[in-house]
Amino acid sequence: MINKISDSIAEALAGIQDGATVLVGGFGTSGNPTELLDGLIAHGARDLTVVNNNAGNGDAGLAALLKSGQVRKIICSFPRQVDSWVFDELYRTGRIELELVPQGNLAERMRAAGAGIGAFFCPTAYGTELARNADGSSKETREINGKHYVLEYPIHGDVALVKAEKGDRWGNLTYRMAARNFGPVMATAAKFTVATVHEIVELGQLDPEAVVTPGIYVSKVVKVPRVATQAGGFRKAA
Repeated sequence: MINKISDSIAEALAGIQDGATVLVGGFGTSGNPTELLDGLIAHGARDLTVVNNNAGNGDAGLAALLKSGQVRKIICSFPRQVDSWVFDELYRTGRIELELVPQGNLAERMRAAGAGIGAFFCPTAYGTELARNADGSSKETREINGKHYVLEYPIHGDVALVKAEKGDRWGNLTYRMAARNFGPVMATAAKFTVATVHEIVELGQLDPEAVVTPGIYVSKVVKVPRVATQAGGFRKAA
């Protein structure tokens, strides 16, 4: 019987190794798998490469992971915001590497990984510093139908950490509005995907037409509580 439900976050994350590339869902704080990031801090894996839309907000979630010193490199589109002080300090003092990737390229590079595409040509960043490799050499370019393109390679993850709304024991997932963001494409690009959900339903309760991430892309599902508000109620964490 297929059952991908884990009893705890620690159990779901137990296999993550030092040096892993970790794809982290979320657009800012929307859809950020905070519980899994806290679990990764407790797990203690180090020398990580993290792929995310940005480089953490405030002191929680991804920012807390960066602050723990477990991340060697971050690949993202928006490393600096008004509340990115953790990343700013690490980068200015040379304690973290940064690979800046335009947002469309970031999504497409992960989609390419999930689709088995070896590389692709994209016009974004042609003629800019972003058209260079980490060692300073120029990326391959090509002119196609009079337009210039840069060769980009897929981003493969050892593990993806995503936040979903509902799931079943087969790992099928649905998301809540904007919290969906990079989660689905990251799940396809990783060897191992862990998803948190607020509700676990019986098989057949999820409309097949509404399933965004099929269970074939999901390794572990962990149920987490909704976030309490200061007023004492609950909100659906986006």
